[in-house]
Amino acid sequence: MTRRMLAAAIAATLALLLAACASLPTSGPVNRGLVPEEESEAPFAFVPARPQPGATPEEIVDGFLRAGTGVTDNWLRAREYLAPSIREQWRPSAGVTVDVSVDRVIGSNDEGRVSVRLVTVASVDAQGAYEPSDQSTATLDFELAQQADGEWRITAAPDGIVLGRDVFPRVFHRYSVMFFDPTWTYLVPDTRWYPTAYAVVRIAAAVVDGVPTPWLSESVVSAFPESVQLEPASVPLSGGVAQVGLSTNALALDTTTHSRMQAQLDASLATAGVASVEMSVGSAPIDVTAAPTRSTRVSGPPLVLTEAGFGFLSGEELTEIPGLSDAVVAQSPTAVQVAPERDLAAVRRPDGAAVRVEASGAWILADARAGLASPSIDPHGYVWSAIVDDPASLQAVGDDGEAIAIADAWPGAARITAFSVSRDGARIAAAVSVGGEHEVWVAGVVRDGQVPVRLGEGDPLMLGSLAGEALSLTWLDDTTIGVVARTGDDRVVVEQPTGGSATSYIGPPDAVSLAAANPLSNLRVRSADDAMFVRRGTNWTESATGVLVLATQQGAPQ
Repeated sequence: MTRRMLAAAIAATLALLLAACASLPTSGPVNRGLVPEEESEAPFAFVPARPQPGATPEEIVDGFLRAGTGVTDNWLRAREYLAPSIREQWRPSAGVTVDVSVDRVIGSNDEGRVSVRLVTVASVDAQGAYEPSDQSTATLDFELAQQADGEWRITAAPDGIVLGRDVFPRVFHRYSVMFFDPTWTYLVPDTRWYPTAYAVVRIAAAVVDGVPTPWLSESVVSAFPESVQLEPASVPLSGGVAQVGLSTNALALDTTTHSRMQAQLDASLATAGVASVEMSVGSAPIDVTAAPTRSTRVSGPPLVLTEAGFGFLSGEELTEIPGLSDAVVAQSPTAVQVAPERDLAAVRRPDGAAVRVEASGAWILADARAGLASPSIDPHGYVWSAIVDDPASLQAVGDDGEAIAIADAWPGAARITAFSVSRDGARIAAAVSVGGEHEVWVAGVVRDGQVPVRLGEGDPLMLGSLAGEALSLTWLDDTTIGVVARTGDDRVVVEQPTGGSATSYIGPPDAVSLAAANPLSNLRVRSADDAMFVRRGTNWTESATGVLVLATQQGAPQ
């Protein structure tokens, strides 16, 4: 049985097994509201109402939809609204439709048939992958019949559950299923949404038996071979330690593979609050240390260009990067992104050209085409560039100066105003325009060894919409993309997760670029008058003036 077949089998049976398993800045927020993934401060355990005697078919369907909040015992309460003939066949784990609950319209065309019209804002598939739907409409059809006791029960219902956007984040939370980049250097998160009550087992099953979501599948690898399965399909948790049982095939694997498996499980389950993971086969533990992985955290001080030079700014003191600072200054840059070892940088010059700069002082003209967006540099030293009005023009240049056309770049996009390769090199995010709308997309990067050759097969993943055209985009961390967008006279700072709704804030006046900070809450923004602002709690605080360029970092030296 292949890994994909195994994943499908587990998705189909997991529901039966789970029951046994353990306002920011100055002028206020923009379109803030309650976003679907906004987490509550305390865990919730919903106990939905039972079917009431004498309930009409419409009331039964309404109660069934509301009972989607009750995940206890594999949605036992929701099953009470179903006729015995389908009670065990209905699959709540097939997915989630997130809707505006107050806009539900329940109607009956004839006796025993009920339709529900929904205004949807997002969906979550059987893998846990989140996709926004921009308040489109959907219709669900139900069939009901009177039982021997005269009560109406549902005899046909679509699989999956429906949750209002106000309760969705209290039932499901966002987690990361970790895979490796093809060089086994970085862990790459694949964002998933799972019921909080079953998160540990769902994450473990996704790591051991699952596959990446389609847009990422060609850009990452897993240490778990198809021959290894989660066995048993439950994950006991005691004292913060998760016991992950594996099939006997795991014993035949070498220590390097075991250590990488351990790294994937450790990092994935840590997002669910698990302190440590013990792998075992039967009663025999697999005693191994997790493989080391490279961090993608960035340095604390901002990296800037001022009249004094290029370097890290702390107070009024500027600390230069040996060699690279002089090489960057020599190009009179208007945008800079520095490689993780700080030995290379992607620079945009005043003439608009993209340049690959080395700490030795050597440089390569990476792209002289007119109308380029700010370039990006990946962890393998390739400088990426694209023409704003031609998203398909995406290319990358390495140390040999040869331009590599990136195939399958941004199909359907009319403009690409900002983009950046992720710090792990496996993904690329972009702010694009499509049919007059402004959106944030993400795609996988497919490489031949370390050489980028194309973006992942199929359409990129649309993460969310922007209120206006993007001026700047960067990765804030491994799962969050930051954007500065222009909306009339305002500047909006957007934090867009790689799976979930964005949070938007009014930014400083005339904001033009942003950079990640450590911690993330200290996000930095530069304005057109060369002032730098830092987000402090509920305000933007001016922290420096005379900042000619606010550079972004692709990590830090090991």
